[in-house]
Amino acid sequence: MPLILPSVTRVEPNYVDPRLILQINQASGAFETIGEGEPKVRLGDGDLYVYMKTLELRTKAAAAQAAINQLPSCELVGAEISTPTYLLQNRAEYGHHDTAAGGRWGIDVAKGHSLAMRQGHFQLMRGALLYGMNPQNGEGLLNAPGSTAVNLPADTNGNTTVSTYDAGQLAQFLLQQILSIKTAMYQLGMPLRVVILGPQRILGYMEYVDIVQLVQYQRAGAGSATTKGLIQDIMATNRDEFVWCYDDTLIGKGSGGLDAIIITIPEIDVPDVDGISTAPFNRFQPSLESTIEMYMDMAAPREIPVPIPGGAVDVTAELRITSGWPIRPEALIIASMGL
Repeated sequence: MPLILPSVTRVEPNYVDPRLILQINQASGAFETIGEGEPKVRLGDGDLYVYMKTLELRTKAAAAQAAINQLPSCELVGAEISTPTYLLQNRAEYGHHDTAAGGRWGIDVAKGHSLAMRQGHFQLMRGALLYGMNPQNGEGLLNAPGSTAVNLPADTNGNTTVSTYDAGQLAQFLLQQILSIKTAMYQLGMPLRVVILGPQRILGYMEYVDIVQLVQYQRAGAGSATTKGLIQDIMATNRDEFVWCYDDTLIGKGSGGLDAIIITIPEIDVPDVDGISTAPFNRFQPSLESTIEMYMDMAAPREIPVPIPGGAVDVTAELRITSGWPIRPEALIIASMGL
């Protein structure tokens, strides 16, 4: 990893502000789409696959006024699914000349390399979550078999882009997608965490510019609330937790080169029913409530420093992860939109 700290010429007398003007990178909200909002630290050292068991129920019963000689039988059908793991690695090398140059610049070279390597790992993790390490195998959220892909339809004025779309109708479109997920998962009536993830240029427009018309929103904020504000208000009315987050790598990742917007409910809730329930099997344990999972072997990359000839240090950082794993793909909608 190169360290470029050039010599400088200064006019005396002077004042040197010790603070650094850092390069600011986008802190992606992609990990909000995972169950409980973060990857699970469950992998052991060297684990190559993660396996998970599924269990489906086939219920049968017979009814008659008299006893039945041949009774139907219920069925429990088990299956197993899996996803591979991947070892992420990068390295840094620096010597005493580099640390001396860092001292003249007022920076900690070792800490800088450590954070840079960690950022590389986490950015690669973000890619694995959204797109998978091997997309052809259905890895990653955008390649999940069984997920739903939709395009933004034309509004009543014939507009199909976010910047020209009717703000109220755009909010209704997104709310319809949330309703579709809740309906498919039998989650209506239960407060849930709903995540919408997309590029800044799409979601930012809905957040700051797209004002809902007064005639469409007859509540406090009418004529001043944006598309996001309307959605947020409706979600609050239904006691849902609403997470609105950004990731610019989704630019151009939708169908036809449009931007991709991910709409998901990362965790489900098993309803409590007073009296007779038509779904008591929902309470069978152990049960997993997450709809999207991602695993890793430790919370942060392991750093392995080794001295090398010439008074330098070689540091290898490594972390083992899985790709994003939508284990309940019906909880995931990929909407394609253009600005």
